[in-house]
Amino acid sequence: MDVIDAIKTRRSIRKFKSDPVKRELLEEALESARYSPSWANTQVWEIIVVEDQKIKEALSETLPPGNPSKNSVKEAPVVLAACGKKGASGFYKGAQSTVLGDWLMFDVALFLSTLNLALHAKGLGMVHVGLFDIPEASEILGIPDSVQLVELLPVGFPDQAPSAPKRRESSEFTHWGRY
Repeated sequence: MDVIDAIKTRRSIRKFKSDPVKRELLEEALESARYSPSWANTQVWEIIVVEDQKIKEALSETLPPGNPSKNSVKEAPVVLAACGKKGASGFYKGAQSTVLGDWLMFDVALFLSTLNLALHAKGLGMVHVGLFDIPEASEILGIPDSVQLVELLPVGFPDQAPSAPKRRESSEFTHWGRY
């Protein structure tokens, strides 16, 4: 699959087939995503691969009622927990380098965007889940204080084919020379 095609055909998937996801497919997608850019090549991302049903159910309970991804977390064959190491990205010699502070969210997002496309190219789907009780989910997953949980990502073979949502034209958000 060509990268432009992958960008244009990728969708957020919340319903998955029950087919298991082979570890090799995940490893290949993660191998591709490791080439993502990061601040000073800090590569702060950390990924927890969750296949245990009881853990997925516990993570699902950290989402508020009505969150459209609550069942996705419980029913997807795999849930990835995306994290970032604190205090490395956006820092130089231990000091914050910019007014934007710790860049871990930015670097993890770059990694996840690449991972999303790599998974899509392998025939897998996923959805970014950010509305959940992060402290509770961090405890369930045993995440140390030096690492920030950012997102949960249910992954599996799509059992739906959502249409593309309306997108702004590039001319609506592009400013040449000045805002």
